[in-house]
Amino acid sequence: MASISATLPSPLLLTQRKSNLTSIQKLPFSLTRGTNDLSPFSLIRNPSSITLMVKASGESSESSTDLNVVSSIQNVWDKSEDRLGLIGLSFAAIVALWASLNLITAIDKLPVISTGFELVGILFSTWFTYRYLLFKPDREELSKIVKKSVADILGQ
Repeated sequence: MASISATLPSPLLLTQRKSNLTSIQKLPFSLTRGTNDLSPFSLIRNPSSITLMVKASGESSESSTDLNVVSSIQNVWDKSEDRLGLIGLSFAAIVALWASLNLITAIDKLPVISTGFELVGILFSTWFTYRYLLFKPDREELSKIVKKSVADILGQ
């Protein structure tokens, strides 16, 4: 169970003994004063500061991004008939990433070439945004291209 605790000086939350926690009270949890372990929210008021403690009330949802990535990798691994080839492809991708990072580092040390590549990158990003991201039909076209490429790569 995750929890967050913050200690704030009194003037930030209290003005003339009136609490500014009206927006917090609209959220779906109980507001209690004290250290009730069953409550997901605790507010402790000391003379010089206010301690605010928030605890998670449940497990994370199944739709989190981390779980989707892990489950998609597990699905690809389970459906693959050539696991040795998949391991080799993964190793080759890691080596290619390492080599490209070293190449970029070497090019970045050259004064004129790095500036030229920066300009080319800015121009290409501007063109890509204009071509594929600004208008809805172009975004749909990009989505179709990406889905077709993914299907070709995965052999579907």
